[in-house]
Amino acid sequence: MNSISANLNIMIKASEKASKILIRDFGEIEKLQVSKKGPLDFVTNSDLKAEKIIIDELKKARPNYSIISEENGFENNKDTNNTWIIDPIDGTVNFLHGVPHFAISIALMSNKEIVSGLIFDPIKNEMFFAEKENGAFFNNHRIKTSKKNNLDDCLFVTGGKIKKEPDLAYRKSGCAALDMAYVAAGRYDGYFQNNLNLWDIAAGIVIVQEAGGIINNIDLSIYKNIKIIASSGDINSKLLVKLSNF
Repeated sequence: MNSISANLNIMIKASEKASKILIRDFGEIEKLQVSKKGPLDFVTNSDLKAEKIIIDELKKARPNYSIISEENGFENNKDTNNTWIIDPIDGTVNFLHGVPHFAISIALMSNKEIVSGLIFDPIKNEMFFAEKENGAFFNNHRIKTSKKNNLDDCLFVTGGKIKKEPDLAYRKSGCAALDMAYVAAGRYDGYFQNNLNLWDIAAGIVIVQEAGGIINNIDLSIYKNIKIIASSGDINSKLLVKLSNF
């Protein structure tokens, strides 16, 4: 594999540090499912703790970069051309119910383009990352989107509400970041969803693209209500036809 940049190295270290908290807290969730209070406050607290660790680590290394994060919102710093985009737990509902399918997502946007992305699933110890023009990787192995070209052989993934049921085989996993990582790794053939936030998908954008996938044009200056259709290049046009009014 090509050498990774200093910035990606910082992102990896920050995610690994935050993951220790999430693994520990996730282990406590089962006990909370049966308590009267329930785990909701606990999960919100896990989210905030993980986010604080990530932001502290990133700021230590790059004090001037701006930040967009799920819990903290926007922080414009001296350097507005470089912005970290952070989701400390993507898949919080899964986390809340003790379902081991959630991820830390960190992206770097430079001059209005996502140039680095990292998605880390701490429970399965699976890390997906990519940098612009440097390929996409899963635990240090190069990954590519699937090569299937018949939609009937494909498995897709989505989330949220669907207005019109598509004639496709699909799953709902509850974690947009991992949905995109799985498309990049060829586990799913494509992903489609409405009403996403930028921090759900920012890291996934560069990972899918660097794995050879195609994503609809996304305006990165808009942070809410994003619609995404991502898939391998081989089936993208066929998928767009099937999803013409999703």
